[in-house]
Amino acid sequence: MDDFDRDLDNEIEFSHKSTKGVKVHRTFESMKLKPELLKGIYAYGFEAPSAIQSRAIMHIISGKDTIAQAQSGTGKTATFSIGMLEVLDYKSKECQALILSPTRELAVQIQNVVKHLGDYMNIQTHACIGGKNVGNDVKKLQQGQQIVSGTPGRVLDVIKRRNLSTRHIKILILDEADELFTKGFKEQIYEIYKSLPSGAQVVVVSATLSHEVLEMTNKFTTDPVKILVKQDEVSLSGIKQYYVQCEKEDWKFDTLCDLYDNLTITQAVIFCNTKLKVNWLTDQMRKQNFTVASMHGDMKQDERDSIMNDFRTGNSRVLISTDVWARGIDVQQISLVVNYDLPNDKENYIHRIGRSGRFGRKGTAVNLITKDDVQTMKEIEKFYSTKIKEMPVNINDIMS
Repeated sequence: MDDFDRDLDNEIEFSHKSTKGVKVHRTFESMKLKPELLKGIYAYGFEAPSAIQSRAIMHIISGKDTIAQAQSGTGKTATFSIGMLEVLDYKSKECQALILSPTRELAVQIQNVVKHLGDYMNIQTHACIGGKNVGNDVKKLQQGQQIVSGTPGRVLDVIKRRNLSTRHIKILILDEADELFTKGFKEQIYEIYKSLPSGAQVVVVSATLSHEVLEMTNKFTTDPVKILVKQDEVSLSGIKQYYVQCEKEDWKFDTLCDLYDNLTITQAVIFCNTKLKVNWLTDQMRKQNFTVASMHGDMKQDERDSIMNDFRTGNSRVLISTDVWARGIDVQQISLVVNYDLPNDKENYIHRIGRSGRFGRKGTAVNLITKDDVQTMKEIEKFYSTKIKEMPVNINDIMS
């Protein structure tokens, strides 16, 4: 058994019913994709399929409803994008694919991935998100968009206004489905789903899928293929995890200031649990003359866009954020994540620290904890079967 197969066995557990004789595709060529799509895949920088890609892409192409779970940074977006791009009819200008995400940033990022992968296919794709002028959406949709990536509220809005026809939609993709189903989007998604043609394919994707979410997907899917990571093997390998014991909450700030020089070596994200805390910490850091950017859900969309852009291009090095940023946003240079607050929801821990170490890259996570957090940290360790070590005195040792 070579390393590739061993990785697959570790990463993916299949439901027996649906995976007898499943073929593992070690190369994109073996998937017999359209030449223009293959060209886009290589131009985007992919060389060989990741574990989830090697199994799930062909299921999506086959038209079967699919539930795919794999850890952050394993190429889930490209998995559904490649499957979707292969089956669409590019001669038709009708909308044929709908991708729903829980955050505006993620919807835009997915649209960009689809655009790049479909670079040689002459596809039209539009991000339909709240916080922007709906008039612009209407104009773009009138021009004909074969693929729409968006947030549920805005997508439902343009469907109800009859600006987006669902008559020709072949495929509905629910990305970060656990978030979509738990964050009050449930009713909107169900309404969108009911507006689709009866045979539309549904693809459900996430890094974490609880039993409740899997039950919810029964409403949307028919006899789906399930490609699931065993919960205790959602891997944090490649990410070094540390904690710093702070006597009390106030001391976290001094610790963060001590860490600042190391945060800017590449790029770092600092997570807080509330918008209030993000604003407070940003102000405090700036008062100490530290350069930081910050982002949360209450900011206007153009402000969020500009902050994201600065961070992506490396103009800003340290970003303080709520969990709006934890899901699926890929900035390659991030090598350090700091949890100023441990997440309220332990499933968000992997989404946060998965910002570093994406696609096998190495990364470091530092958790600032008081004695009140010790129990929560133990629960996180148990949940992920992982060990969070005390940070050595010399942080340079862990960043090398």
